[in-house]
Amino acid sequence: MVTPATTGPERNGGRAERTVLRLARPYLGRLVGAGLLAAATEFAGLALMATATWLLMSAAGRPPLDRLTVAIVAVRALAISRGVFRYTERLAGHDAVLRMITDVRARVFATLAGRRDTGQRSGDALSRLVSDVEAVQDLLLRVLVPGAAAALVSLLAVGVAALISPPAAGVLAVGLLVAGVALPALATGLTRRAADEVAPLRGALAVDAVDLTHGAADLAAFGATGTALATAEGRARRLARLERRLAAAGFAVDATGVLVSGLTAAAVVLVALRAGVGGVLVGVLAVGTLAAAEAALALVGAARQHTQLRAGLGRVADLLTGPAPVPGADIPRAAAPSGAVGGGHHVRFDEVSVRYRAGAAPALDRVSLDLPAGRRIAVVGPSGAGKSTLAGVLTGAVRPDAGRITLDGVELSAYPAEELPRAIGGLFAEAYVFHASVRENLLLGRPEADEEALADAARAAGLLDWVRAQPAGWDTVVGEEGAQLSGGQRQRLALARALLAAPGLLVLDEPTEGLDPAAADAVLASTLAANPAGHSVLLISHRLSGLAGLDEIVVLDAGRVVQRGRHDDLVAQPGWYRDQWRLQAAAERGYLALHP
Repeated sequence: MVTPATTGPERNGGRAERTVLRLARPYLGRLVGAGLLAAATEFAGLALMATATWLLMSAAGRPPLDRLTVAIVAVRALAISRGVFRYTERLAGHDAVLRMITDVRARVFATLAGRRDTGQRSGDALSRLVSDVEAVQDLLLRVLVPGAAAALVSLLAVGVAALISPPAAGVLAVGLLVAGVALPALATGLTRRAADEVAPLRGALAVDAVDLTHGAADLAAFGATGTALATAEGRARRLARLERRLAAAGFAVDATGVLVSGLTAAAVVLVALRAGVGGVLVGVLAVGTLAAAEAALALVGAARQHTQLRAGLGRVADLLTGPAPVPGADIPRAAAPSGAVGGGHHVRFDEVSVRYRAGAAPALDRVSLDLPAGRRIAVVGPSGAGKSTLAGVLTGAVRPDAGRITLDGVELSAYPAEELPRAIGGLFAEAYVFHASVRENLLLGRPEADEEALADAARAAGLLDWVRAQPAGWDTVVGEEGAQLSGGQRQRLALARALLAAPGLLVLDEPTEGLDPAAADAVLASTLAANPAGHSVLLISHRLSGLAGLDEIVVLDAGRVVQRGRHDDLVAQPGWYRDQWRLQAAAERGYLALHP
């Protein structure tokens, strides 16, 4: 699996913020307005707490009614204005940010679409297009706007406290510096390293999900499923540990913030009393200190949020401003087997039946086959005859309902799943091509193969000339799902991979799909010739050309064997094979006449 390449957050964190702020310039007025409204919201909350405290404490002294009336009206006005300011701030901030995010997503999508050949994977691209772009939104709405508002309200709180008691204001300033500067720095230090890994890990897990889903059949066929799952599970466990670490650090910092807030309020009260401040104003200072500290502690959340966003912001900045990423794709591989490639095996089907659901017609109905080492058999028949089911039974992907399948005299189900691909493997329908180099795709099932073995397999599949014509040769990146290749080239690459793996029984499900008749005949002949001596071949094909040299041809229809024999014998007999042979021969003659 690929781990998306990322630039170090320490190096490009500042560049990412600058990139985001440049993108925000057209919406700067709206964002400044949102910041001022956020500050007005926090200040209204602080003033509400202070006014309500003064009202409650002074009411016991029976002050003049006009003073109480003014205070009551002020409390109501502040409570209403706080809600209005908050709503307006959210409206203005989200309007600006959503407009900006629309532009950012369009630019990121355009960049990704223009970089199809640079190692970008759809899972990681999705992570960048969704979660990483949301980091831009969070930077503005959860870091810059609330951070600026908290800083402004803290300054105003200290200024108002200085009008009541300068010494108390000094203590408040110290407490707010601890809450708004020291604690955010502590939160950043505790979460930076873990947070920097979260975004790349999420992108890598998205890639794992794509490969495990779309490449499941090929991973299983080449014995790499365990390796791929272990890699994905390792990343998931690492991400869970990082998330728990971030949560624990956040809880510790938040608890410290509550403690700092309480200690600051207590210190302000003591200093104000010693300075001779009256009882009502002391209460106002105490409650106001708690409200101001709560506003300042928003800087802790902003700092923690910023730390967690740095990696995602850096990835977005890389797309919008940085150079194209260098392909470094890697794919999961089965562990290199000890010793030489295994020899041939004897496989037997005895009265095998498969039924996918109760009451349905059987996909295979009492099928018997004998494939001793070195035997080459073709299975043909109309669509839906059960050919692919037969291949699935051989590879262990489909379990039979009845009958017996043996490998060298042992029940096929008794073999460990990780060992079976070395005995039975090959090219299956819709083979998955990984976003990696030609070399890495070929080495999936046989990592220890040298370049000579690569060349032999590619030559047999008709791919070698194309590889040698590429500037990067074996290191040519083929694109996600082989997007940089034609349909025929993808098929040749998958076929070469199956030949290189060289299992004892080579199963080829439509190996020449997508090739013109002449190329298909040439590739099939070279494939059969390249299979090691003593290794068996089971060919599944809808084309009947090129089958004359095989040891046996089995015709399936509705899951049953309706004909079997060599090519010449079947052509001489009335039945599906002769009829289909004549139709295909006429069609290919017409094709060759139009494409000489």
